[in-house]
Amino acid sequence: MKKSPLNYIRKNIIALQPYSTARDEFKGGDISVWLDANESPYNNGVNRYPDPHQKALKEKISSLFNMPAESIFVGGAGSDEAIDVIYRIFCRPAIDNAIAIAPSYGVYKVSADINDIDLREVLLNEDFSLPVERILDAADAHTKIVWICSPNNPTGNAFPKESILDLADRFDGMVVVDEAYGDFSDRGSLLPEISSHPNIIILRTFSKAWGMAGMRAGMAFAIPEVIDYFDRVKYPYNMSVIIQQELLRRIELGTENHIPEIIAEREKLATSLAELDCIKAVHPSDANFILVRVEDADAMYDYLVKNGVIVRNRSRMPLCEGALRITVGTPEENARTLKLFKEYSR
Repeated sequence: MKKSPLNYIRKNIIALQPYSTARDEFKGGDISVWLDANESPYNNGVNRYPDPHQKALKEKISSLFNMPAESIFVGGAGSDEAIDVIYRIFCRPAIDNAIAIAPSYGVYKVSADINDIDLREVLLNEDFSLPVERILDAADAHTKIVWICSPNNPTGNAFPKESILDLADRFDGMVVVDEAYGDFSDRGSLLPEISSHPNIIILRTFSKAWGMAGMRAGMAFAIPEVIDYFDRVKYPYNMSVIIQQELLRRIELGTENHIPEIIAEREKLATSLAELDCIKAVHPSDANFILVRVEDADAMYDYLVKNGVIVRNRSRMPLCEGALRITVGTPEENARTLKLFKEYSR
């Protein structure tokens, strides 16, 4: 029988006494003079430490995603802080390992290297579908994490829920599903499955569909018992007063929703690119970008840059030979990019 997620946590993390902030020890009362945290007493808007638990922000996120606040971790650096914290919770350096699909988001590998964790990469199938059996075959007794980016970066495709749940049911460890691009897909989120699959962690971000990449705010969702260890392991004040306040303000006001327009532009751009002689293939996308194959990716990339348009050259990633990843821009930006592709084709 598969273990509880708490059995996968490093023993030293279970025994960890987390840093207690000045405000953690405050139990309420009519306090008007704060002399506990060695802050400046002169109010300039940022002289006090932020709420280390982001309680107000988590309550707002709870209502947005219909998830209990106790199941939410909020971190800086987009989803990257959560990725690092997951390694630190579950993987013993130089002993345990993790698995990631390839090609996929590069930070899984970078963070693994920083934490001295062996990351085993399993190639997607030729059609970019999820190789569940090969992922399971790559695991051993020291495999604690499987990373699944869905929709995947850079391939753009989202994997069927059934395939991911099958993997979670059969893998004796934690399955982390990175849904950074999930708002652009009609496959839906796995958030409702967390209660029935306690070994699943879901990553989301405010960087993509919410249009707040400059805010560097990401989220992790899991059962409360797992999120409790996120809060123990993270550094105490990991999100500033300014970011917390601005996120609350923008969420309250409601961010202008460009998702339908981006999806419509994605389909329009994909159709137009597929008609060009210089394009060998346009891969279907569930994200806010398109992966296309060209005859000479380096030459095409250089031509675009020379003319003021930058895309991502992914041609050196496995299964992505000759591929460029094109983010969907505004209608005007997409028209300009398409014009350059047409000119290059002549």
